[in-house]
Amino acid sequence: MIDLAQLRREPDVVKTALARRGVAAETMDAILELDVEHRRLLQEAESLRAQIKDISRQVGEARRAKADDVADALSLDSREIGERERAATEACDAVATELRSRLLMVPNLPSPDAPDGPDESANVEVRRWWVGMEDGAEFPTFMAHQRVAHWDVARDLGILDLEAGAKLAGSMFPLYRGDGARLLRALSFFALDRHRDAYEEIRPPSVALTDTMMSTGHLPKSADDMYEVPRDDLWLIPTAEVPLTSMHRGEILDEAVLPVRLTALTACFRREAGAAGRDTRGLLRVHEFDKVELFAYCTPDQAEAAHADILARAEGLLRELGLTYRVLDLCAGDLGTSSARTIDLEVYSPGVDKWLEVSSVSWFRDFQARRANVRFRGGGGTQFVHTVNGSALAWARIWAALVETYRQVDGTVRLPEVLAPYFGDVTIRPTAS
Repeated sequence: MIDLAQLRREPDVVKTALARRGVAAETMDAILELDVEHRRLLQEAESLRAQIKDISRQVGEARRAKADDVADALSLDSREIGERERAATEACDAVATELRSRLLMVPNLPSPDAPDGPDESANVEVRRWWVGMEDGAEFPTFMAHQRVAHWDVARDLGILDLEAGAKLAGSMFPLYRGDGARLLRALSFFALDRHRDAYEEIRPPSVALTDTMMSTGHLPKSADDMYEVPRDDLWLIPTAEVPLTSMHRGEILDEAVLPVRLTALTACFRREAGAAGRDTRGLLRVHEFDKVELFAYCTPDQAEAAHADILARAEGLLRELGLTYRVLDLCAGDLGTSSARTIDLEVYSPGVDKWLEVSSVSWFRDFQARRANVRFRGGGGTQFVHTVNGSALAWARIWAALVETYRQVDGTVRLPEVLAPYFGDVTIRPTAS
């Protein structure tokens, strides 16, 4: 969550920053009013407790002096003040709960470097990359045999069965078969191997407690987009970012161990509640997909380099796979709730003639760490860590772009050779009847 002390200290700075994200100044004014009321009630309750303590001392002195009538009168005063203290404490707790609830709905302050704009239409394209670009090659011209949608390519090859997936779990839950399933596995092993030089591999649970989901900012704001298991107070994770962010929840790390770099391969579950009827064919938008995530706890001074490293690794994978992609700098109005700065990577998928988002590389400052209470201790005392994360990569759309980009004239798909150690013969042929 945002720093309440900064809001008190620099209300106009915070309100101006959040206005870039569409947060009304009145919203923050209401929070400031609650904060003032909370501190007033807290001070009142503490003052009353101090009076009760002092009266208790006086009662003891009166009893020892055999002045029982004085002691009895003081006890009556103490009970009356005690009732007032309990009422003040209850009111203080109620205001504190309301204050926290409102703070949890406030997004992070956008970085000054994030472009202005209300929504995705204002995102800024930074650059593009394609095979041969460094040698002066023009933007690729895709051939007719590559202009076939991946769901048609996959049907002809027998490697994706959307009907069976829907039969088992409902629409937008794909079922991969044969070489289609093997391609997913190959992509994951390929990516994990590329990150093992600097990132510790983690295999987290696929479910998370409510407190864990709160730490990343997915709750309470995005509850409608998550899959909940209410009986057990659990949620299916939408990304490995969720468990990785909370691995050190409530801890104080030594500055010497930072940055802590982690990577994880997990299934990710998203309801896509706001995407009804939009890009739902094939693998363009699914409820479950595999993803390799990169994550770092770091100091504020390390955050920029950590963000750049994750972005470079995600781009490096796309270049090794030979996929055409572009880099987008997300505007303030399109940032995720917790993000201060996000760079998206989108691959071009020729069969559907679309740019598909396959990675979001985000810097959260100390927004998530405040929720998770993850701090570090160094020469400057104790302060909150910064968190950075990004996909490297999310596989459903990569899978789609690969089978379209590398489709051959005869209908087979010849994958890039970089996958050979994980896939074997890189040519995907129709499944024998």
